[in-house]
Amino acid sequence: MTEILAPAGDEKCAYAAINAGANAIYLGLSAFSARSSAENFGYDALEKLIAHAHLFGVKIYVAMNTLVKDGELEEFIKSAVKVHNLGADALIIQDIYLGAYLKKTYPQMCLHLSTQAGVCNAYGARYAKELGFSRVILARETKLSDIAEIAKIIETEVFVQGALCTCFSGQCYLSSFAGGNSGNRGKCKQPCRKRYSIDRKGFEELAYRISLSDLSVGEDVEKLIEAGVSSFKIEGRMRRPEYVSAAVNYYKNLLDGSIKKCDLSALKRTYNRGNYTKGLAFGQDKSFLSAAVQGHIGEYLGTVSVESGKYILRTAESLSEGDGFKILRGGKEVGGAVFGGKVKGGYILKSAQRLKNGDKVFITTDGKLNAELLNKKRTLKVEISARFAEGEQPQVIVNGAMYTASFTVERAQGRPFTVENFTTCFNKIDTYPFEIVYKNIDIEGEIFVPLSLLNAFRREVYADIYVNHCPNGAEMIDKCLQLPQAEKPSKCAKTAVIARSLSGVKADIGILKPDDYFKDFSPLIKSFDGEKFLYLPPYLTGEEIVRIKPLINAFDGIYCGGNYAATLAKELKIKLFAGVGFNIFNYLSLSLCPADYVALSKELTVAEAKPLARENTFYLTAGDVKVMDLIYCPFGKSCGQCDKRDIYTLTDENGRAFPMRRYEVSGCRFELFNCANLVCENNFTGKLTDLTADGVTYKNHTKGHTEAPVL
Repeated sequence: MTEILAPAGDEKCAYAAINAGANAIYLGLSAFSARSSAENFGYDALEKLIAHAHLFGVKIYVAMNTLVKDGELEEFIKSAVKVHNLGADALIIQDIYLGAYLKKTYPQMCLHLSTQAGVCNAYGARYAKELGFSRVILARETKLSDIAEIAKIIETEVFVQGALCTCFSGQCYLSSFAGGNSGNRGKCKQPCRKRYSIDRKGFEELAYRISLSDLSVGEDVEKLIEAGVSSFKIEGRMRRPEYVSAAVNYYKNLLDGSIKKCDLSALKRTYNRGNYTKGLAFGQDKSFLSAAVQGHIGEYLGTVSVESGKYILRTAESLSEGDGFKILRGGKEVGGAVFGGKVKGGYILKSAQRLKNGDKVFITTDGKLNAELLNKKRTLKVEISARFAEGEQPQVIVNGAMYTASFTVERAQGRPFTVENFTTCFNKIDTYPFEIVYKNIDIEGEIFVPLSLLNAFRREVYADIYVNHCPNGAEMIDKCLQLPQAEKPSKCAKTAVIARSLSGVKADIGILKPDDYFKDFSPLIKSFDGEKFLYLPPYLTGEEIVRIKPLINAFDGIYCGGNYAATLAKELKIKLFAGVGFNIFNYLSLSLCPADYVALSKELTVAEAKPLARENTFYLTAGDVKVMDLIYCPFGKSCGQCDKRDIYTLTDENGRAFPMRRYEVSGCRFELFNCANLVCENNFTGKLTDLTADGVTYKNHTKGHTEAPVL
């Protein structure tokens, strides 16, 4: 059976997911979660939730999927061990090497590799399995054909509903560099949801140019089932419990064949950004971008009619006090409205904005629906049999488990104990989600049972059922082992340069980053005397890797920010330069990375990077800083009108210009660079070695500089 996996940013969302019928829930701790803005969970709340979830066979996956610095390692390991011992069914980890360390040190742990690790092809899946992960959460950009190949290798989790990230998973640094808030550290401020202009005809106006519609795979989940997907993931740890309930209900009904039109309606009304897209697994569709509307758009109901100075909505829908609406004109949001009363054939809308005839009305808050979604209750059927006899200790059998009371039944001196006395007592379920069904209640003779003792016995029985109905099957971890010592910093004597042409470049290592991977680029490398590496994008499909393999023969190795490159380099028996996208953040991960050369994460400060200096490590010190990899076309695939320039400029509302480079693999891809170049003037002698990136160089790009990134 395919798992329906629901998000929980707080306890209300978690219990809404259980009550709606989710098979599993993923959530974050108060620390080390990629959604730090969510309420998240402390240990006590987590323990309580795990017990409640396991009662219904619902699994709990705990996201500890941020990048971890050296000084945080000990606390991170302790937290991971505690979460495991509380009964979590799996931990979600972003850092593939930190996960490998956990699995090697504590083999009892079940680990899922976060979507932030960017697994998108079979090479990445094999690597995750090799390092001890039992499941991969695939990048949202993964093609359906690659999903099928990955599912043959390892258990696979795929997003089917919710927000889409603009950037390829784990490779987004825009929030970090443009605002000082790292998405990889759980602090993303979502700059992709802001307004931008692009210097191309038809795109000059400020709009939500890189904001994507919400994903809703819908009935195409059947294709994912055929591909072998194990878990359907609903995004939304920042969303409300009614959304969680509606989304779980929608996919549950899709899978069991009981889907109704109102299920999709409920989903749209609880959260819907951009009227949905099927996502890149099924190809970039016309609704992929949501340039005109940002945030919840709801469900379309009709248009505004201005009558006698009032705004009237004519609809057969049943609306009521507390309902809220969004108003669109010409595809753009112009304001909101609330329920203002009934009129014949419709309803009055109250709005602070001046509305016009024909304005479109979308319902974004449906009070009755929300109440209905949150009133769902999931109960556990509890079958009870009992035996009471004089001189014996009472016995109760609950769902096959026998419980014996600590007291002995006596002969009745007055009114005897009855079946009704017993059921009245055991009907008191307190806050437990039990549905009591009585089978055989055997009372022999006239007996006396003290109700105070029976009540205490009932509480013991129900508490044991609640906690131990579905116990954690994993072996407990006795204690945290001491972390290994880090190596002393050492100097790397080499320099490396990433460039679109290596002609005229002076460096020990030259990394060619071609504009077109399937054009002859031998002229770009023939005059370079050092080690030659081919830059591979962090996202490649399996088909693209097959096509690129022969091109690698002209190089000494590959440079890549995607983990899949470790398996590819091993297969081809060539050198691996682990790029900044590997996000090497601490000495444990560095020690386990098998690359010949390693570029440390560009989100580390100089002070944090210096202890990680080794004979094979590099630190980005100059040049253009890539902040996003876009696997889609920001122009909506309007290929017939496209001028296909190498470089465009994305400009925000503050006038900051971000270069956007177009390159070709199997069609166009785009890279977004920071609005200022990196020029780090610190003295690195004896510690760190320069890695220079020349991603974009063109006349309109103002050369600026910034210090090393500060998180």
